[in-house]
Amino acid sequence: MAIIGTLLKKGIKLRENLHQEYSSPFDLQKQELKELMISASQTEFGKYYDFDTILGKFRKSGNAFYQAYKTVVPIHDYNKIYNEWWQLTQKGAKNICWPGRMKYFALSSGTSESASKHIPVTKEMTKAIQRTSIRQILSLSKYDLPSSFFEAGILMIGGSTHLNKKGSFFEGDLSGIQAARLPFWFQHFYKPGKKIAKSRNWDSKLNQIVRKAHDWDIGIVVGVPAWIQILIEKILAYYKVKHIHEIWPNLRVYVHGGVSMDPYRKSFEKLLGRPIYYIETYLASEGFIAYQALPKRKTMRLVLNNGLFYEFVPFEDKNFLPSGEIKPEAETLLIDQVEEGKEYALLLSTCAGAWRYIIGDIIKFTSLEESEIVITGRTKHFLSLCGEHLSVDNMNKAIELASDELNISIPEFTVAGIPHGTLFAHHWYIGTNDKVDAKILKEKIDSHLKVLNDDYAVERSAALKEVVVDVLPLQKFHDYLSSKGKVGGQNKFPRVMKNAQLEEWASFIKR
Repeated sequence: MAIIGTLLKKGIKLRENLHQEYSSPFDLQKQELKELMISASQTEFGKYYDFDTILGKFRKSGNAFYQAYKTVVPIHDYNKIYNEWWQLTQKGAKNICWPGRMKYFALSSGTSESASKHIPVTKEMTKAIQRTSIRQILSLSKYDLPSSFFEAGILMIGGSTHLNKKGSFFEGDLSGIQAARLPFWFQHFYKPGKKIAKSRNWDSKLNQIVRKAHDWDIGIVVGVPAWIQILIEKILAYYKVKHIHEIWPNLRVYVHGGVSMDPYRKSFEKLLGRPIYYIETYLASEGFIAYQALPKRKTMRLVLNNGLFYEFVPFEDKNFLPSGEIKPEAETLLIDQVEEGKEYALLLSTCAGAWRYIIGDIIKFTSLEESEIVITGRTKHFLSLCGEHLSVDNMNKAIELASDELNISIPEFTVAGIPHGTLFAHHWYIGTNDKVDAKILKEKIDSHLKVLNDDYAVERSAALKEVVVDVLPLQKFHDYLSSKGKVGGQNKFPRVMKNAQLEEWASFIKR
C-alpha cells in the first residue's frame, strides 16, 4: 500500500536529524576513543599499554588524552598487529585486543606474505555496521524519491553467507558475515534471501538471482560495479528485455563502494531505462567509515560516533617510506587538526580490536564543517579497476616467482589498467634483456597473482577479462626516465601507470 511508503518516508525525515550534527567532530571522537579504551582496558592489549592510566587523561581539557595515547601505543600495520596480537585470537585465546573470544574474521585483500589478511569482526562491529547502514538508508529522505520506492526491496550482492570453519573461528567475506546476521526487521526487504545468499558458487548464485528477478520489486541495488553490471546483463538476456527497469520499475538507487564508479558509468547506464542515483559507501573490512549523505555530491561523510576513532597521517615523504610503508615516528593528527584539500592516510582504532591501525587508504577533506571526504588513493601503488585490489606487493612477488621459474632477470616493469570491450584488462610492460616468450610469461604472472590475491582470482573469471604482456628492452625504461629528467638512484620507474602518464609512456615506446 502506498500509505506505508508515505509513513516510512515521513519517519525517515524525522529520524535523519538525530545523528552527529549536535556535537563537534573533536568531542565526538574524544568520546569514541574513551569508550573504546574503557571496553578494552582489561584485555591483554589494554593492560600491556596501560589503558587505565591513559583514561585518566580524558578528564583534562584539550588533547592531553591523545598525546598520552599516541605516545604509549605504537602505530600498527597488518603484519605487526597480526603477529603480535591477532594471531593469538585465531588460536582461541580470549580478551586479547577486545573482550571475549573472536568468532569471526573477514578475509581482505592479501599482501605478498599471504593470500588474504584476516581482520577480526566482533558483535560490536557488526552492530556498528548495521547502525551506519541504517543511517545511510535514512539519508534517502534528502533524495527526490516516490513513496513507492520505500516499499521496494534491497538487493545486496556480496560474499557467501556460508562461512568457513577454521578451528575456533569462522572466516569469510565481510559482506557474507554481515548478511548472515541481518536484523529480523530488515529481512522482509532483503534480497536475494538467506538460501541464495549461502551459495558459494558465484555463477550459481547469479543464475539463481536471474531466475528470481522477475518475482522481486527492487528499489536499491548494492554491490561491486563489475558484478552488478554482469548480473544486470544476465537478467536482460534471460528475459529478453531492453533495460532493467522493465523488470524492476522501482529501481532508483545503486549503492557502490570499493572501486570508482566512473569507469563503469557509461556502459552501466546503457542497461537502464531512466537515470538513477549513484550513492558511494566506504565500507572496509575494518569498519563502515563513511557514506554519501547528500545527493549530487561526490563526497562521503565520516562516521564519527559509531565504534571508530580516526587519526590522520599527512601523506608526505617524511611520514612514509618510498615503498608506501608508514614510518614508526610518523606525524599523526586529530580531526580538529586536519586541513581541507590535503591528503591523509587513515589510522583506525575500532570496536573490533584494531589499535592505531593503518588501513592503507588516502583521503582528502572537502569540508571540515561537515566532515566530508573523498578517497584519493592508497599509500602504495594500487590497481583496482573492478575490485581486483592488486597491490605492488602482489606484482613484485609475481614477477619474482615468474623470473625465478623462467631463469630470467626482470629489473623493471609497469602495469596499466585498460578497457577490454565493456570490461577490463591489465597491460604489463616488462623490461628485460633476456629472451622470453611473452605468452609463457603472461601465463606465469597471471597464475601467481591468482594464488597471491583472492580478489584478483575472482575478477579474472568476471570483469578482468584479459592480461596483455609486452616485453621491452630494459634500455627503453631507462630512456623514458632520462627523457623526464629523472636519472639517478633515487628515481624509480612507476609500477602503476594511469591517465596522462600512461598515454605519454605508450607514445614513447612507439618511437
